[in-house]
Amino acid sequence: MRKLFLLTLFAVSSYYLSHNLPTVTPDEGVTAARIIPISESAVSNNNSRFLTRSNFEDVVRKMYGDIGLSTYALDYEVFRLAVIGYYSLEQQNALSEKGLMTIINFAQPSKEKRFYTIDMREMKVKYHTYVAHGRNTGENVAKHFSNVPHSNQSSLGFYVTGETYVGSKGYSLRLDGMEKSVNDNIRSRAVVIHAADYVSEKWIKQYGRLGRSQGCPALPPHLSREVIDTIKDKTAIFTYFPDQDYLSTSSYLQVEALFKYLDKQPLDLVARPLSIVKS
Repeated sequence: MRKLFLLTLFAVSSYYLSHNLPTVTPDEGVTAARIIPISESAVSNNNSRFLTRSNFEDVVRKMYGDIGLSTYALDYEVFRLAVIGYYSLEQQNALSEKGLMTIINFAQPSKEKRFYTIDMREMKVKYHTYVAHGRNTGENVAKHFSNVPHSNQSSLGFYVTGETYVGSKGYSLRLDGMEKSVNDNIRSRAVVIHAADYVSEKWIKQYGRLGRSQGCPALPPHLSREVIDTIKDKTAIFTYFPDQDYLSTSSYLQVEALFKYLDKQPLDLVARPLSIVKS
């Protein structure tokens, strides 16, 4: 009988070793099988579910491909910069859980669709449409930007959407500029998102460009309310132009600062809502 017991014990041990299964003692219980926490395993394996310093460039490039942004004529580098700022704002708890990021690409002329709202949870473009710039920012092509009241120019940088109201331009969306001396006067300047008849293909056919605002990112009338109701209440907007002074000094575009945060708390990109991986 003793010999039979020893043979049985040997067989069971061999099975566990050959299948690389964790051994569990009666005192440890079933939880002892989880030798490595799931989050740590996923992060160490460079899983694209988690955003880390080491996989940042690969994950952002994959996002760009999965969303299909090349088909929308949005340059990868513009998207990459927007993502850096978006997750920097997330880190500051400045955004809601909607997971929406809007890019206004003023490097494109006004006669092109250059307003992109991207769902960062579902990895898809929700809106791609026309948007006006300020009358003193340029004609068809944007050239000049300002944070100064009454300049009638658009402002660069990262905004966070606020509340809606009905004013002289109809149903409108207030904005908060997040960058000191770049766009932090937006609310006091009454730069808002609203509808405008001069933002249309008909206007482009007649004048070769969109009409221009007093600095507001005006949208087509048929789409404005829907867009406003979607992006209101603390979602991110990145207004881009290849201004090297801005790009090199914006605190929201310092990728190393974001990396230091990710080193402590990698971001779980799959969880709904976006959550922090606990170490």
